[in-house]
Amino acid sequence: MTHRQPVPVRVRAGDGSLLDGETGPGESWYGAATRLLAECGHPADVPDALDLSGGVKLFGCDRDTHIGFRRMTRADLPAMVAWQAEPHVSRWWDGDTGDVAAAERRYGARIDGTDPTRLWVLEVNGRSVGWVQDYRIGDHPDYALLTGSPDAVGLDYAIGAPAFVGRGIGTRALWVYLRDVVRSGYPEAGEFFAAPDHRNAASLRMLDKLGFARGLWFDEPQRDGRVDTVVGCSLEVRRVLGWH
Repeated sequence: MTHRQPVPVRVRAGDGSLLDGETGPGESWYGAATRLLAECGHPADVPDALDLSGGVKLFGCDRDTHIGFRRMTRADLPAMVAWQAEPHVSRWWDGDTGDVAAAERRYGARIDGTDPTRLWVLEVNGRSVGWVQDYRIGDHPDYALLTGSPDAVGLDYAIGAPAFVGRGIGTRALWVYLRDVVRSGYPEAGEFFAAPDHRNAASLRMLDKLGFARGLWFDEPQRDGRVDTVVGCSLEVRRVLGWH
């Protein structure tokens, strides 16, 4: 058995106080942050990752902004079309959903649950602002060959509403999604995987902050015929989040 050295963890509680500690034997970074809050009299605070890319793993607690996810329905397809048309999304998203009918063709099976990819709407304080999706990479054999990670859970994400871009919401939203949606949906998964375009510095930096490690670069064919070079980024579930 490999014994890892303790990892320093710092948490900003909901009242602004800073708590410092480190991981215990076999404890995840998130587990250590949760324990620190409970030990220091903040059991109701839930820690979100702020920056896990450095030597000290930084967490914070936001009591004012509610992040939630719900399964997408056909009523969300007009919003999906509008989000994918936004320049900050269309630059990176391989979309062919110029209208609701095209969105229905692409996403209808996922909404119905007859496709293994799960599709979710991101809500911030009750407002729908973007979407995420998750899937077992092994359910998509061509992609599994490209990634070399058939046992991992893949994910894609975008904030569509321009007013919510560049405010730090993406990092927290994706963390809540991994912690509360993906981890419970795939309790056996040891790895989460995302592959942004190599030029998408903001997305790559966000994954760094969530504890993903950058790995293999590979060329991914897109629906419109182009080929994008992407960066495979992996999160070790046991180390970062721990299992339920």
